[in-house]
Amino acid sequence: MKYSFLRIPALLAGIVVVTPALADMTLASTKNCMACHAAAIKLVGPSFKDIAAKYAGQKDAVEKLSAKVIKGGSGVWGPVPMPANSQVSQEEANKLVTWILTQK
Repeated sequence: MKYSFLRIPALLAGIVVVTPALADMTLASTKNCMACHAAAIKLVGPSFKDIAAKYAGQKDAVEKLSAKVIKGGSGVWGPVPMPANSQVSQEEANKLVTWILTQK
């Protein structure tokens, strides 16, 4: 089968479109978010879908939730506190929260 060099950019464009969503799930896994959270069901903490629904339309949601990712928090989702995640940088927290808020 012959491949045209004209098809390569189209194939690469498809990879670029898919990669960010996978990278954010990978980041969530490598930063141990998935130990307490899942996409659609409550584990120890709320699901990503529930978080997205609760903070939908809030202009300061990324800033507020990124701080909680790094510093921890309690009382919003029940009695179990979210521990601090000092291994997560501000940039990573912003990326994770931005991705979480897109979950439907």
